[in-house]
Amino acid sequence: MSGQIIVHSLEHARAAVAAAAALDVPVTLVSAPGAGAYAGPRWFQAVVAEAAAACPAVAVDAVLDCGDVPGAVLAALRTGLKRVIFTGPEPARSRLAALAAARGATLEERMPALDLLDARDPQAACRSYLPRAGTAG
Repeated sequence: MSGQIIVHSLEHARAAVAAAAALDVPVTLVSAPGAGAYAGPRWFQAVVAEAAAACPAVAVDAVLDCGDVPGAVLAALRTGLKRVIFTGPEPARSRLAALAAARGATLEERMPALDLLDARDPQAACRSYLPRAGTAG
């Protein structure tokens, strides 16, 4: 299992991947809460792809948080994302989970993660967090 790190920018994603490379561990980049609705899946895919390209030896996974917006989940699935967070009500959750499964994707809940929003040194924060990530929970 890789450590989950919430990224808000390309700078954050690059810092997380660079820290994972330095520690030789996998990393999961998670978008900010609700980013699927306000930034969109293509933005997130581009951020993840660019950060991962800088360190091709690192296993990088990605999870787009779509908050409680079903349309954002549908857009994420259409663009090929395989892991999506949805926090909306159960009737919509069940339908979206079935659609995701049909596309080989999963609908997930928010998990404990390092949020880089206020990190003064994102790479140092990631380096401190990642070695412990595999021992949590």
